[in-house]
Amino acid sequence: MAKKNSSEDEILGKAYDAKLMKRLLGFVKPYKKYVILAILLNILVAGLGPLRPYLTKIAIDDKIFNGDLHGLMLISVALIGALVFQSVIQYFLTYFTNLLGQKTILDLRDKLFRHTQKLSVSFFDRTPIGRMVTRVTNDVESLNELFTSGIVMVFSDVFIIVWILGFMFFINWELALITLSVLPLLIYGTFLFRKKVRESYRDIRKYLARLNSYMQEHITGMGIVRLFNKEKEEAKKFAQINGDHRDENIRSVFYYAVFYPGVELISSAAIALIIWYGGGDVVQNKISLGVLFAFIQYTEMFFRPIRDLSEKYNIMQTAMASSERIFTLLDDQSFIKNPENPVPLDKVKGKIEFEKVNFAYNEDNLILKDISFVINPGETVAIVGATGAGKTSIINILTRFYDINSGRILVDGVDITKVDKRELRSKISIVLQDVFLFFGTIRSNIGMNNPGISDEKIVASAQHVGADRFIQNLPNQYDEEVKERGATLSVGQKQLISFARALAHDPSILILDEATSSVDTETENMIQTAIETLLEGRTAIVIAHRLSTIRNADKIMVMHKGEIKEMGSHEELLEKRGLYYKLYQLQYKDQELVLSK
Repeated sequence: MAKKNSSEDEILGKAYDAKLMKRLLGFVKPYKKYVILAILLNILVAGLGPLRPYLTKIAIDDKIFNGDLHGLMLISVALIGALVFQSVIQYFLTYFTNLLGQKTILDLRDKLFRHTQKLSVSFFDRTPIGRMVTRVTNDVESLNELFTSGIVMVFSDVFIIVWILGFMFFINWELALITLSVLPLLIYGTFLFRKKVRESYRDIRKYLARLNSYMQEHITGMGIVRLFNKEKEEAKKFAQINGDHRDENIRSVFYYAVFYPGVELISSAAIALIIWYGGGDVVQNKISLGVLFAFIQYTEMFFRPIRDLSEKYNIMQTAMASSERIFTLLDDQSFIKNPENPVPLDKVKGKIEFEKVNFAYNEDNLILKDISFVINPGETVAIVGATGAGKTSIINILTRFYDINSGRILVDGVDITKVDKRELRSKISIVLQDVFLFFGTIRSNIGMNNPGISDEKIVASAQHVGADRFIQNLPNQYDEEVKERGATLSVGQKQLISFARALAHDPSILILDEATSSVDTETENMIQTAIETLLEGRTAIVIAHRLSTIRNADKIMVMHKGEIKEMGSHEELLEKRGLYYKLYQLQYKDQELVLSK
């Protein structure tokens, strides 16, 4: 495999890697009929081009010098016919090679996206989004160029060279050797060019990945950039990265600007040798003028596919590095694995048990330590504690976004590691503090395009949480377009839609993670009323700091540095005068005094 640097974006790679190519061809295999057809068409196209100089030779030597006008007309018609036939074949060749490329890339992109969806949350914790976008867009597009202009078209260049050499040696082997005498210089120049372009390409890809990552991060965080007046500083940093990318592209263009005129110079030198040596033979009547004329044409044609092969090398270089990054992603097995024989969860009552659970995002730093508790069906349990206490981590491992280090988590007495992940998550709905809405409509964001959720259920869920009030006032109501991340909606409106989405899926277990921390008092009261009505028969876990949410819970767990320090009802915990009492004093005493007045 290719050598890797500290960053996978700096992979230099080989110009050709047999293992990677074998894997790439696996995507081509379903469309091998297109490959076979393209190769056959390539052989035809490659042969028709070199045929024209040979016909020209016949026209000059046999027709023009002999004054055979009828024969000259036939040769002219044959030349035009060969050109037209070559154009028709070239059309079908281009069509089928692009069809092959598009079908292959469609399958590859689909596999990449499906694989990405299966990866665990921990993978995305350590992988920049910009890098992922680069994989699925730029790197896949590089492979598209390989399939449409690389693999198959290499055959075309090779066949053209073989046909030309065949005709040249057939007509006059001495002149053929004279033509090939400049090849050592061309080979050396090509080797030097490939080396420089290879290095330049690596740096271009590195800077492109940095550009994508920087753009993604700063577009997402545009509000923060403006809030702290960092536009000029961030623009300077972007200009630096962009400038590096530009400079590297210019360096790459410089190599091409030197190489292609260099090939033309060598080609001209070969033609000059042909004219000098062949012209002498014509003067001495050793060869005919038609042979000399044909060789001049063959020499011009001979160097064209060599230039193209150098371009194909660059495509191959690009594709090998891109494919290595793509297969590195496809080989990543950071999955939360499903059991081979999952235990079904039919009608979940909602009993949740944690038995001596230990969990760490990084093995060296336990976030949850020896956590044990039981939530009975229908209970509402609140989890409180300082930031970093481990509250959200409990939700992450209950839904199997992450797997625990030790211990057991049971739902209705079944170990969740023995349950299919999709079935487990279908029984749970979560409302997060940071609401994510997809581009689409309000209807699609509530129902998530689930065929099992009817329009009536979507409307009923929105009515239960009070979202129907503002939705009915929108121009298109439930079909109102939602921009990316819900940009046209207020924080409270997005929160209500998120809550309606959770309820529409009719969960047995409902999780609210700071779900009311970003809404006003009126909206919170609306949600609280819905919670009191709809949580009957459902188990609820609430992570919140507001008094109304915590006081109504059946049990409150107080967490501190990854451990459960206290557990009980609101009144019981106040009587203990422990951590919860201190938290209450800090956050709610003043509010309760105001309410009592």
